[in-house]
Amino acid sequence: MRPFVFLVASVAALGGLLFGYDTGVISGAILFITRDFALSTRLQELTISIVLVGCIVGSAVAGTIADRIGRRITLLTAGVIFALGALGSAFAPTIDVLLAARFVVGIGIGFCSVVAPLYISEVAPADIRGALVSLYQFAITVGILGAFLVDYALAGAGAWRWMLALALIPSLILIGGMLPLPESPRYLFKIGNVAAAEVELRRIAGRDEIGVEETAIVDSLKVHGSGFAAFATPGVRYALVLGIALAMLQQVTGINTVIYYGPHIFQLAGIASNEASILATALVGVVNVLLTLVAIFFVDRIGRKPLLYAGCTGMFLALSALAIAFSQPHLGGSLATIALVSLMVYVGSFAYSLGPILWLLISEIFPLQVRGLGMSICTLSNWVANLVVSLFFLSMVQALGASATFSIYAALCIVTLVVVARGVPETKREILEDISLARGPSLARPEGIP
Repeated sequence: MRPFVFLVASVAALGGLLFGYDTGVISGAILFITRDFALSTRLQELTISIVLVGCIVGSAVAGTIADRIGRRITLLTAGVIFALGALGSAFAPTIDVLLAARFVVGIGIGFCSVVAPLYISEVAPADIRGALVSLYQFAITVGILGAFLVDYALAGAGAWRWMLALALIPSLILIGGMLPLPESPRYLFKIGNVAAAEVELRRIAGRDEIGVEETAIVDSLKVHGSGFAAFATPGVRYALVLGIALAMLQQVTGINTVIYYGPHIFQLAGIASNEASILATALVGVVNVLLTLVAIFFVDRIGRKPLLYAGCTGMFLALSALAIAFSQPHLGGSLATIALVSLMVYVGSFAYSLGPILWLLISEIFPLQVRGLGMSICTLSNWVANLVVSLFFLSMVQALGASATFSIYAALCIVTLVVVARGVPETKREILEDISLARGPSLARPEGIP
């Protein structure tokens, strides 16, 4: 792996660290925010979910902004927005101010969730693109684990303000790291700055001969049109439908109920103390980090679809075991152990499949003219589904019970397997433009779809 490319991808992946830290830190902080502000169940859900409303807003406009001012500047902007929101959250005197600050944090995360994988995908050579884009998901998992460890360290003091304030650190690292990095060469070709684009493409390729890739990029700009009109093309339209479906399924299979409400789930399973439930959640976070490495090492070797098959199957089995366990009142103290093991298997299966491969696929399947817009729409769908799941998880548990709730998520894993089998193309080791051009007709009607 070329050091320069690895450096560029690693710095951009820090956007995932912001995403992961704030996603994870609230699971522990909410226990103490609820105590200090006397929050009802509905306000607890809103405090967790308001950041997702900001993510929806941020992701809705991020692609268009990235297409206008560039990928690099948009990521810098995301870091600044996130820093301001983190400071506001830490010093919030009332729940209303906290909600407003977390909304701002969400806008920054929404920007990162679109532009970080987009930028990495456009600077990555085809043979290692899967591994480099997976660094973004790896950074998310590291951020989540770091948040869990911070929560555990500060739980004894109930210092939720410090939990939220420490989000400032990754945002400052992202801002400082992006300043010296180059713009995406594909974006430079898109805006007509050919000379600068060729220079950056040679740096990324590590060689002077870039004719084949440059020709593919230039040709791709002539084919599909731009803006929403491009989605009238069958292949591009199918890519959008597929991207939206995968983005929503990643969330409705329940992953962020574990991330946001992990301590709450463990307390339902019989782990009484805040510190112990946060520690159990942190152990799940360790599994999340370690199993993401599987995707980094194998996604360009064995492909996207085999990992999705294995991961979704593991998620289904783990959620089914969890649902069965919660339906058996006689399990008593064994329930906590079953819950911990099941959630480890579930999160681990997600970590090498749906977690990283969603971001990879939606950064690959769109042509350059509408890549920012297409990713924005898919990511918006992801955040909307995330909001719905997180906003109603506690209510579902109260109304249906934990067993029925996890059974629903397990059933949706089966739906995901069907979508993967019938609709997802294998894109490993292909130049981005070859995916859009060569697969246009097959994306419009993949094998097995009438």
